[in-house]
Amino acid sequence: MNLSAARERLIVALDISSIDEARALVRKLGDEVVFYKIGYQLGYAGGFELARELIAVGKKVFLDLKLHDIGNTVEEGIRSIAQMGVTLATVHAYPQTMRAAVKGKAGSNLKVIAVTVLTSYDNNDFIEAGYSGTVSELVAKRAAQAKDIGIDGIVCAATEAGRVQEIIGTDKLIVTPGIRPAGSSADDQKRIVTPAMAIRSGSTHLVVGRPITAAADPVAAAKEIVAEIASAL
Repeated sequence: MNLSAARERLIVALDISSIDEARALVRKLGDEVVFYKIGYQLGYAGGFELARELIAVGKKVFLDLKLHDIGNTVEEGIRSIAQMGVTLATVHAYPQTMRAAVKGKAGSNLKVIAVTVLTSYDNNDFIEAGYSGTVSELVAKRAAQAKDIGIDGIVCAATEAGRVQEIIGTDKLIVTPGIRPAGSSADDQKRIVTPAMAIRSGSTHLVVGRPITAAADPVAAAKEIVAEIASAL
């Protein structure tokens, strides 16, 4: 059981409003967690400075801003993110946006991954939004476009990971949120699986938030998930 390799696969989502609370959680988790995600909630509450702090002490940071704008804005935004030393950043998987992101990260170590379809969406949400196809169809189409454009990986539900891997290959990243250990609440996610199921389906990295951050014992919760990932590697 390679726990070190498993820890590299776990990304803890710091979906917290308070910087002080986030720092306290990071201190508590210690060496058990090496990779953190910062999104809108914490990012706009001072999380970008926290990202720099985490990078300075050797942690990896996934900046999940899901950029989608005119090409120049995305390109320059990604370039600025790359200069921070961030490991991963997200854009929405629209072709123009992805092309701009690839240009923006050129010459850096930043990996840009594209969000195909949000994991809170199902086919009913697609109908409401005016899409004519299904979630799975759009995920497959956007994954193929991302591969052709040169994106480093895909964000998708673990239920789509196997199909996405067939499209983009085994050398690309597949990052999956909506991960819930057996017996935990689904919360607002609709397409969820357990950590072991996700790894076996082809996911390279798992994003886990509330099952760790809201746990009575976050360290124990993280250790349990790391052990489950290790068992599936």
